[in-house]
Amino acid sequence: MSTDSESLSMRHVLTLPVMPGAVRMVRETAELTFAEWGIDPSHPTLGPALLILSELATNSIRHAAVTSPSITVIFAAGEYTLAFAVHDRHPYHPGVFAAAAGGTGGLAMIAEVMVQSGGTCVVRRDADGGGKSVWITLPL
Repeated sequence: MSTDSESLSMRHVLTLPVMPGAVRMVRETAELTFAEWGIDPSHPTLGPALLILSELATNSIRHAAVTSPSITVIFAAGEYTLAFAVHDRHPYHPGVFAAAAGGTGGLAMIAEVMVQSGGTCVVRRDADGGGKSVWITLPL
């Protein structure tokens, strides 16, 4: 699996307001984007990717709406790698694996699915500390 950012030549960015139906819009955009990139809908990575993406978007919308009136989702792919990030402007910095240790919530589920799929997770703070992006990388 390649994680070199130069190898992720396909990119798409979606920014939308925090509103009812936003998670559905994120998921539908992901499905359309991945199809446009030629990723077979039956590829074994897509089910876990869509599940993780939906959970990350739900968490941002549910927990960050007070300080983040919109979220941004970044999709990227290369020949062997699918990556995506959900960005919000809430300063809380979740530790995905820390949440998984003994947790039963959404972050624990994300960590479990990601590990079972051979993926990685990085949480990057914004330069000003006022937000973060949760990046997931999965093998194709």
